[in-house]
Amino acid sequence: MISGPEPSGVAKARRGSDGEFQIVLIVVRDNNVDQALKALKKKMQREGVFREMKARTAYEKPSEAKARRKAEAVRRARKLARKRAQREGILPKPVSTRP
Repeated sequence: MISGPEPSGVAKARRGSDGEFQIVLIVVRDNNVDQALKALKKKMQREGVFREMKARTAYEKPSEAKARRKAEAVRRARKLARKRAQREGILPKPVSTRP
């Protein structure tokens, strides 16, 4: 729990992997709520909250869950191999398209 006066901000609690609640604190600066909401959404996206909510909307058969987990593992392995190859100079580094 947070002791002392509560800071002005948006707080969102969620359960961690151990079942305990984790508090995500977003500070609102200069009454800019839009910026605080954007930061909250970004944190939730990074933590996988939206993906988990979408997954819980419908039942997933165990065979489908196994296939999905396997596909995700293959995707992660390919990404890791691609990054390693780029570091070692086997593949060219990606070209940034952002200005």
